[in-house]
Amino acid sequence: MALSTPSLFDKTRDVSTLSYAQARPLFKWVYAWMFIGLLTTTFTATITASTPALVQLAANPIVAILAFVVQIGLVIALGAMIQRLSPSMAALMFMVYAGLLGFSLSLIFLVFSLGSIAVAFGTAAVLFGAMTMVGFTTNVDLTQFRGIFMMALIGLFIAIFINLLIGSSALQFIISIVGVILFMALTAYDTQNIKRMAATPELQADGTLIAKYAIFGALGLYINFINIFIFLLQLMGGSSE
Repeated sequence: MALSTPSLFDKTRDVSTLSYAQARPLFKWVYAWMFIGLLTTTFTATITASTPALVQLAANPIVAILAFVVQIGLVIALGAMIQRLSPSMAALMFMVYAGLLGFSLSLIFLVFSLGSIAVAFGTAAVLFGAMTMVGFTTNVDLTQFRGIFMMALIGLFIAIFINLLIGSSALQFIISIVGVILFMALTAYDTQNIKRMAATPELQADGTLIAKYAIFGALGLYINFINIFIFLLQLMGGSSE
């Protein structure tokens, strides 16, 4: 997800010389919350997939659409209200989002083999880790590519919608490749934005701000990781049917 640096922070701040030791107070909590989010999603998906009644509920088109709308609403609300939210409310919204996404993703256990899911997850972890390193260490200001990333996201969503109507396997293959590349790039972009937040004096002196913006940063990286994983899973196939 292309994180927009909140207005509290200087979007032009040069962070090329910021060390990890200086950024650690924020980053350690970003990755901690991301890990908690992934655990929540995995737990919810596993419980749902192993409960027939919940599987039927997750497969219901109306329920699926409602869950998706709520997820989008939570992401928008968390991003727009982060400066006014308390850390506990931000954490609650993030956890509800992660749980709902796990509910929605539970159906992958019915479509893909456990081996394919494990390989896709491991590959996503490696690619994600590599791109966070790129985002943290690069001297290139990635904010200059924000417009390109947003246009690519819109194009990707349009292509996904079109393919829902026509069901082209060739188009799905292209969408999956573009999706992996795009969300890898967004991982680097969001990591650099989090680094920019970490360099802000106001945040460094305020534990409450660190707590809130760690969740905000974790949300963006979490969404990127999940999308890399899903697109990789589609590329690898391995249907259990």
